[in-house]
Amino acid sequence: MIARLKGLVDSVGSDSAVIDVNGVGYLVFASSRTLGRLGRVGEAANLLIETHVREDHIHLYGFATASERDWFRLLTTVQGVGAKVGLSLLGALAPEELLQAVLAQDKTAMTRASGVGPKLAQRIVTELRDKAGGIALGTPLAGLASAAAESEAPGPMADAVSALVNLGYRPQEALGAVSSAARALGAKASAEALIRAGLKELSH
Repeated sequence: MIARLKGLVDSVGSDSAVIDVNGVGYLVFASSRTLGRLGRVGEAANLLIETHVREDHIHLYGFATASERDWFRLLTTVQGVGAKVGLSLLGALAPEELLQAVLAQDKTAMTRASGVGPKLAQRIVTELRDKAGGIALGTPLAGLASAAAESEAPGPMADAVSALVNLGYRPQEALGAVSSAARALGAKASAEALIRAGLKELSH
């Protein structure tokens, strides 16, 4: 099972790249975001790899960061989200934007990706609502993700974010406020407590 490729960029296409590792060219499918981070032909490349083995093929999917790879794994657990749609989502939304969209139940953001209609977008945000917090992002939102991962029920944080969004706050504002509230109150705080603390934070 291939987990990482380190070599030279041989070529880059619209949805894939060939990475030359000691004279062997590996075809790696990737999001437009990851492909955009690759250097020019002949330059060094280092990609995390997710290997999918099927009866009729072996496909390699490459990621510039661990958070992108983790989101790919999570997204493809949703019915209707195959590898192609997963990469499309990662190209349209950065990992932190995916977290924002899921916690805020923002299905409109998901439809920015090619191949994702309203029904699939709704399924994605619904099914991943209580799972997204388990991903370590290494971003300013990592505190929220970490708190959700430690909580037995990350749902209250998602509920609090959703409530603040429904009150008219932007998803990013709501996430920031709930993140601060979760750090102050602890991972097991109720949705009501997080909403009160979040509103207090937003009023400053």
